[in-house]
Amino acid sequence: MGIDAIFNPAYWEAVPFHFWSLTFFAFGCIVGSFLNVCIYRMPLDLSVVSPPSHCPHCKYAIPFYLNVPLLTWLSLRGRCKNCGAPISPRYFVVELLTGVTFLACWLVFGPTSPALALVYSIFLAGLIVATFIDFEHLIIPDEITLGGAVAGFVISFLLPSLHHVHSNGQAIVQSALGIAAGAGMVYGVVRGGKLLFGRQKIKLPLEATIVFSETALCLPDQEIPYEEIFYRKSDTIVLHARTLELVDRGYANAKVRLSPSRLRIDDEELNPDDVPHLEAVCSEIIVPREAMGLGDVKFMAAIGAFLGWEAVIFTFVVACMIGAVYGAGMVALHKQKWSGRLYFGPFLALSATLWIFAGPALVTWYLRFSQQLLNGLLGH
Repeated sequence: MGIDAIFNPAYWEAVPFHFWSLTFFAFGCIVGSFLNVCIYRMPLDLSVVSPPSHCPHCKYAIPFYLNVPLLTWLSLRGRCKNCGAPISPRYFVVELLTGVTFLACWLVFGPTSPALALVYSIFLAGLIVATFIDFEHLIIPDEITLGGAVAGFVISFLLPSLHHVHSNGQAIVQSALGIAAGAGMVYGVVRGGKLLFGRQKIKLPLEATIVFSETALCLPDQEIPYEEIFYRKSDTIVLHARTLELVDRGYANAKVRLSPSRLRIDDEELNPDDVPHLEAVCSEIIVPREAMGLGDVKFMAAIGAFLGWEAVIFTFVVACMIGAVYGAGMVALHKQKWSGRLYFGPFLALSATLWIFAGPALVTWYLRFSQQLLNGLLGH
């Protein structure tokens, strides 16, 4: 039995419609339980398969009867059965959100294409993982981005209706265009932002002391991990130190340039790995910064692989609008600085979700509204 036969709506209609509604919701909650494992372990480079689910506090192995989505968290009131430590509400939220997402996919797409409902469900599950990881860690793992791009390309070949075409060849062309458009568009913003806003000059109090530890740049009022500064090998911290102290030597009025692979003090070059501690007195420092991370480039490629180039344009434009409003709001509430880093993945995920359920209709409405507005201004 081929894939078309398996997902033939006639077979699915033989079972009551809302039986499948309940099935999609329950299956979504189960998938959400696994997504919680991914959200916790992927940023730590841990296996999502082994060891089995356990309490992060006491390492208690959770038996199957205490691993029921939604119900277990509610019955235990968000605490570990063994040690009583609190379990983050995020576990319940992710399970419920995934269940509702799967249900929505079935209700909207299931009557005409059960296969499309299932593919969109899995795709949106990936967006959920990316969103929560980006919220917490400001990264999106390659397993989600690059893996998603490959999966989207393969699924497009197997299910051409994902791109609203009938042939497998047309589908993979649309997927490839989506990958190219998604990655190319965001990478262009990354490179353009690097050229225009790629350096941030930080003014320091008079005679301020800054410390370069093994893991972070320590300023008088903040500590910046190196992974938040160095995105590429060419990124460089620049300062002019009145005094500069290493473990075994000192300098006066020295110009310092530090990149991931090279430390240059005036005309002397050192290997940063050989300098565990560096302390400087200066009045300002220039640090590299990014308009957007390369993880967002790969994430947009994955979105394009599943949804195509038109969805990529919609997703990027809407995500920028949402991000601008959110960022301005956070600055107004003094929760964020204008120069601070802001996750962009969640806005891309939200915009891609909007495209799936209402994107083409919103574009049609916007074009009609714009035409009417233009006619009104011209007096037609």
